[in-house]
Amino acid sequence: MQATGPRRCAIYARISRDKTGAGLGVERQVSDCRQLAADLGWEVVLPPFEDNDMSAYSGKPRPAYRALLDAIRAGKVDAVLTWHSDRLHRSPTELEEWIEVCDPRGVGVHTVKAGPLDLATPAGRMVARQLGAVARYESEHRSERVAAKMLQIAQDGGFLGGVRPFGYKSGGMELESAEARAIAEATRSMLQGGSLRMIVRSWNEAGFTTTKAERAWTPDAVRDVLKRARNAGLLEHRGRVVGVAKWPAIVSEEEWQGVVTVLGDKSRRTSRGNTPRWLLSGIARCSTCGEGMVVGTSGTHRHPSYRCRSNERGGPRHVTRAAHSLDEFVSQLTVARLSMDDARDLFAPAAPEVDIAQVRGDLAGIDEQRTELAARLGRGEISLAMMDAANRPLLERQLQLEATLAQATIHSPLVDVVTADDVAGAWAKLDLQRRRGIVDALMSITVLPAPRGRRPGGAWFDPDSVQIEWRPPS
Repeated sequence: MQATGPRRCAIYARISRDKTGAGLGVERQVSDCRQLAADLGWEVVLPPFEDNDMSAYSGKPRPAYRALLDAIRAGKVDAVLTWHSDRLHRSPTELEEWIEVCDPRGVGVHTVKAGPLDLATPAGRMVARQLGAVARYESEHRSERVAAKMLQIAQDGGFLGGVRPFGYKSGGMELESAEARAIAEATRSMLQGGSLRMIVRSWNEAGFTTTKAERAWTPDAVRDVLKRARNAGLLEHRGRVVGVAKWPAIVSEEEWQGVVTVLGDKSRRTSRGNTPRWLLSGIARCSTCGEGMVVGTSGTHRHPSYRCRSNERGGPRHVTRAAHSLDEFVSQLTVARLSMDDARDLFAPAAPEVDIAQVRGDLAGIDEQRTELAARLGRGEISLAMMDAANRPLLERQLQLEATLAQATIHSPLVDVVTADDVAGAWAKLDLQRRRGIVDALMSITVLPAPRGRRPGGAWFDPDSVQIEWRPPS
């Protein structure tokens, strides 16, 4: 059991790269940790342990980190302060050694960005292991991302085959005019605050069907079409844009980027059913059948618990889990993930400053020019071909300006949390729907069967029985 009173603490700071050699990143971490110690009423009893220009996962020895472990073994400190847990360890082996050294001595970890990390509890250890897995994954795949960049240069922009893309003719290289027009209108509608359901209704009433199996449109199917990089004339490979395509674009790149941002904001999604009252209703899934889980009550004390929908329909009960405990565990994990240094890279960047009045003035000017062209055509001063040629660049510019105007108003609630000084505090202030959107954007959650044997009560919870898979950045 870890002590709760005034504590003797040590500070650990690390930065992976220090191009100038000035150590400013480490100094900043130490300064923030000293402030945290003052806020907690703890005493820093040893000089800071600093590993400058030293990666936690390079495999090279970290002298200060080893010295800190020795100090803990010698009983010199009761707690360790650090900027974030990934400053301490990203290697699973290092983390397990850390737990082995700290747990029996009651030494806790408190971070500037994510608060306390209680490695004395199964949930705390699970959070630390998950964060370590994320950081390790990013390290090991850095070289793969460099290779993907080379692939962008190599691609020639041709159609990679498959089902005919909606909006294009068979072969994927020519526009299907009616469908392309529907995509362009739907894109502009979304940028102006429209809904997927409105577009679904419009497309189905117009007689459009999906190109695969010729089915009626659904919100998910429309979302997938509008988020395609192909719509902007870009080639996408394995979820990444790898170059400019040879087929014609339906919308501008700015419009496409704008609609991807809008559709990536999970907090905008609505449900036809009752408003969820629990963080993970419909998000957490049963490992046995894959169904989304809902909350009911069970046991003598009527503890709320997640269960798969097969049980509600009279089928067998596959897995259940204590609702309060699972929600709290995922909340802790989310706050810790959004506190990491790379959290800003998870979401689309904020729109640059835009002179709204200037953009609207430019749009009004384009309207006047197009009106004048139509008047000149009516007076016989220009031919239809001349009008079309003059209209084309005006229309392209109009679409760009409309996309800029829409982008200037796009704001993801996720950004507010990531950029907050107090991530945990920002998370606590969000309403349930926004929290659900953030969790769903970050991870998929699968609840595994509980291990056999007697369990201590209806509120029992084991974090090892929850599988977390991190989603790629949107």
